[in-house]
Amino acid sequence: QEDLVESGGGSVQDGGSLRLSCVASELASNRLYSTWFRQAPGKEREAVAMIFRGNGFTNYAESVDGRFTISQDNAKRTVYLEMNSLKPEDTGIYYCASAIRPGSWRVPESYARWGQGTQVTVSS
Repeated sequence: QEDLVESGGGSVQDGGSLRLSCVASELASNRLYSTWFRQAPGKEREAVAMIFRGNGFTNYAESVDGRFTISQDNAKRTVYLEMNSLKPEDTGIYYCASAIRPGSWRVPESYARWGQGTQVTVSS
């Protein structure tokens, strides 16, 4: 069973940067889609960025496009989320998830495996 472990969260000022990492205990051969989600208090879980392991194709939520970059290192079984120009509204728990083929990359129910989450706090 593939386990996912996130790290790299923390507290930064408005405009700061963080890099999150998600390490898989193993690479499930058929689970090719990796996505970062986030959840702020009192809000629904929101898809932030997705990467397709096969060719590196990426998708981003409009709210983070141009500020966040998702990438992967398959040799290290790791997916990264580089976050720049952070804003207070980026605050939340960030989760990584993997799926065989999500019907929609934005839908949490499409993902079978989840990490435990890492807290990101951006203060103004």
